Amino acid sequence: MNTSGFKLSAILPTKFRGNQIISHLDKPLVYHGLFWTLYFIFNVIRWGSYNQDYISAFYNNLIEFPMHMGLAYLNIYYLIPRYLPKKLVPYFLIVSVGILMAVGGRIMLENFFEVSPNHTLPIKQYVLELVIGEVYVQGFITAFKFLLDWGKSQKKMRQLERTNYKTELAFLRSQIQPHFFFNTLNNLYSLTLDKSDLAPETVLKLSELMSYVIYEGKQRKVHLSKEVSYIQNYLDLEKLRFGKRLNICFKISGQVSSHNVPPLLLLPFIENSFKHGCGDGIEEIKINIRLDIDDSLITFTVQNQKYDQLNASSPNPYHHEGHNGVGIENIKRRLKLIYGRNYHLNIQDEPELYTVTLKIPAYENSMSNS
Repeated sequence: MNTSGFKLSAILPTKFRGNQIISHLDKPLVYHGLFWTLYFIFNVIRWGSYNQDYISAFYNNLIEFPMHMGLAYLNIYYLIPRYLPKKLVPYFLIVSVGILMAVGGRIMLENFFEVSPNHTLPIKQYVLELVIGEVYVQGFITAFKFLLDWGKSQKKMRQLERTNYKTELAFLRSQIQPHFFFNTLNNLYSLTLDKSDLAPETVLKLSELMSYVIYEGKQRKVHLSKEVSYIQNYLDLEKLRFGKRLNICFKISGQVSSHNVPPLLLLPFIENSFKHGCGDGIEEIKINIRLDIDDSLITFTVQNQKYDQLNASSPNPYHHEGHNGVGIENIKRRLKLIYGRNYHLNIQDEPELYTVTLKIPAYENSMSNS
């Protein structure tokens, strides 16, 4: 039920065609009318069959229903918002007086219209029966109102959770972009200082990566093949930077064209492997990357030697220690937001090796990217 239930959505036009009349009414008004109509029919059938007198049941309900409706709307739209939950005693006193007045009004109307109840109960017992009946009706209406309000509250809560989820996820994605581009621009800066012929190719690769981040990164899911191309571009940039010193093994098993993944999900693990596995202090940089896809599961594994353990005295000029949390901690939060508990992340931090294994559900390309 809604407080707007007694308002018309607009002034009704003078001409209607067929069932257009209802379309000009506020929906709450229609719902209220339908509810009371069905309740009235139910009551007539119930008491008519009980007393074997449907005519008297019909007239009795014509008399009592205005009392039910008046007290019900007073209760749910004025008394409950004004007095509950803090002012219980005044609330119950007012409701009790309202029930007694409704019962008294019904008895007077029955006498005025000469509609006699179809039983021979003493007056006190009859009044008690009416009071109990009114309590039943008001209790039912109040419970129904609370149930509707609870449903609306749950709907708003779910909408708020979805909004918060989208906001936080967008924030986490925005953290990835400056972190990644900072590292890549550092690479480009190094090449331009050396006046390398590789600088134009680096600019082209960077342009492709920026396009992916800006346009595809906003999607809920992208084709896994696009994510793989994004990773390959990143690896190509690192190969341009490190040259023959970089030994990358990137193996793919399964059909990348048949599944979807959240964008920008896998690269932070590779970035982290470069952070700990690259530097001027080692002659060969070994990084192993494996992507295994089957019908229900995507398994992504990255393994690298720990450069910070092999040569901690030579700092990596292309990565900053403060960015470590932006990568791995960011991706952990994203995984939790996207998959809940339906994923597995295993990080093995050994003395000389660092291995990350991520397992996520494999979604078909038919799923919406919105």
